[in-house]
Amino acid sequence: MVTGVERGDWTVLEVSGEMDLVTSPELRQRVHDAVADGHRSLILDLSQVRFCDSSGVGVLIATRRLIRSCQGRLRLVLPAHGAEEGSHVNRVMAALGVRRLFDVYPDAAAALDEGASPLSA
Repeated sequence: MVTGVERGDWTVLEVSGEMDLVTSPELRQRVHDAVADGHRSLILDLSQVRFCDSSGVGVLIATRRLIRSCQGRLRLVLPAHGAEEGSHVNRVMAALGVRRLFDVYPDAAAALDEGASPLSA
């Protein structure tokens, strides 16, 4: 499930549940819709994603490419470790070697803070 909210200059898409072959197209469409509506600063909050497969990671990489092509900004919210659901996505991305491609923040508040630094890969 994907829900969207506006927070200042940022569009925040909150993703929950699974990011797999069946559900990833919804996220891809929501990203495309946001960009088509002129939103160039995007936060994907993945902290409530409990499972992510390669199609989910593919959507994240495609989103990165799209945002870069329009000189936008992309930030991901992923817990670094622990019991949080989103830590699964973090582990999958690290295992595939793509985690370092993204600016990752521990929570939405940090991602929205222009002075905050992303977590190290």
